[in-house]
Amino acid sequence: MNDKRTPLIEIVELKKHFKLNGGAKLHAVDGVNLNIYKGETVGVVGESGCGKSTLGRTILRLIEPTAGSIIYNGNDITKLGTGKMRELRKDLQIIFQDPYSSIDPRKSVIEVIAEYMFIHKMYKSKVGTYNRAAELMDLVGLARRYANAYPHELDGGRRQRIGIARALSLNPKFIVCDEPVSALDVSIQAQILNLLMDLEDELGLTYMFVTHDLSVVKHISNKIMVMYLGRTVEMAPSDELFENPLHPYTKALLAAIPEPDISKRDVEFQLIKGEVSSPINVKPGCRFAKRCDLCSDECRQDDPPLIEVSPGHFVSCFVVNGR
Repeated sequence: MNDKRTPLIEIVELKKHFKLNGGAKLHAVDGVNLNIYKGETVGVVGESGCGKSTLGRTILRLIEPTAGSIIYNGNDITKLGTGKMRELRKDLQIIFQDPYSSIDPRKSVIEVIAEYMFIHKMYKSKVGTYNRAAELMDLVGLARRYANAYPHELDGGRRQRIGIARALSLNPKFIVCDEPVSALDVSIQAQILNLLMDLEDELGLTYMFVTHDLSVVKHISNKIMVMYLGRTVEMAPSDELFENPLHPYTKALLAAIPEPDISKRDVEFQLIKGEVSSPINVKPGCRFAKRCDLCSDECRQDDPPLIEVSPGHFVSCFVVNGR
């Protein structure tokens, strides 16, 4: 991580462990390091349960971290009190996965978009607040005729545009996109992805894009981090990751992407075999070891470090790193 730029967000050994009955701990996020620079989109991918959504919410302190540091604009925000975090919320926002359950069904579209602005008293009058909400509807491509409609009257794509407009209402610098297109039809997914990319360029936004779909994250991300059971197993620029995947888990994820061209479907699909390790009271060793054909005794005994094998390309694997 030798980039000479100053990261907008710097994550240092971030951990989030959930306490369970009997004193056990679920290691949802376990020692993640990540730099996110202004104006870039970092994709975070992995299977369901790998900790990617928990990572995003912990960075925003919607969930309190167990250990580690979250540095925003050079300041460690992990120790900030409620008042200072409330002010910082203007800069750090989230777009949720489910566009229906994340908005109040009792409020009209214009009221939902204006909600955060009222909470933070962004404008002196209701008229000013609602005028800004209407402008945000224009920005995200939501016709003003829907201003007095209710969420249940709209389709999923329009509901997600409401969520995007609300996230933009406080003029944020950094947005966690928590699987924002996974609940949408494929044609609508493309529209929302293009909208997010246009907004990134127009407003100078920085994204963390959380998804389980590598084909989606390739379209929008500058850099991709692959997670498995709370740990980073590989991280590289988007094009590099797709052209030269190194970790066995990353290769398996890429192999699972459907190939639309029938003439190119000549590669036999390889299933990931073996038992998924438990994230509860995790023992030393590579967490992918039980499912990896290349696993050795060393993999079962020690945690492989995340090593830079080429500029900007990091891998956590004893086999790849030659140990």
